[in-house]
Amino acid sequence: MNNLQELQVNTRIVIASLWTAMLFIFAYVDIFGFFRADVLEDALAGKVFIFEANQVFFLFTTLYIVIPSLMVFLTMILKATLAKLTNIIFPLLYIVTIVGAMIDESWWYFLLGSALEIILLIAIIMYAWKWPRIDTTN
Repeated sequence: MNNLQELQVNTRIVIASLWTAMLFIFAYVDIFGFFRADVLEDALAGKVFIFEANQVFFLFTTLYIVIPSLMVFLTMILKATLAKLTNIIFPLLYIVTIVGAMIDESWWYFLLGSALEIILLIAIIMYAWKWPRIDTTN
């Protein structure tokens, strides 16, 4: 009954899956925000948080989302050394921005979603840090 086969999942697949999960939470936290009166009022006034909602803001916001979106794919195709490096650096940068967005936030859904995003990003860093090496002792 308990003889289930356990397979070792490739590090690239684990990391790409973590990026995907993080992006789903990221998206839903933002989508849920549009049901908040304060967010809607700011959006109608042309503001997002403290920023003016203009072409420059949306360009940089798109770039901000493009990086983790591409990391799902890039994790699978980059050379291992570069994949490891980018999967340590980018999550660190995103953790800083997520923590910054949490400052003065009082909505629990946002804090929970942000905390989960940070946990997933830390997991990405940990898997990248422990990236398996080729056994050259043979």
